[in-house]
Amino acid sequence: MGKAGKVLKEVLDDYGISQTQLAQELNIGRSNVYRWVNEVRDPNSETVIEIIRVLKKLDQEAAKTFVEKYVLNEL
Repeated sequence: MGKAGKVLKEVLDDYGISQTQLAQELNIGRSNVYRWVNEVRDPNSETVIEIIRVLKKLDQEAAKTFVEKYVLNEL
């Protein structure tokens, strides 16, 4: 699977954000977040944008780190 799940897992762990908390803010089931961080499925591009939006709301630095590690490292 892709890099999004690895980076998301790292960011959630590093910033103390739970999968449940992220899922609630995204209005999705926690099992979706679980699948991403365990690289069973990748979030689609629209969902990645939503993840960044929610991370900004929860922790600005977490959002910045996610963007730097996932988006900017791909450029």
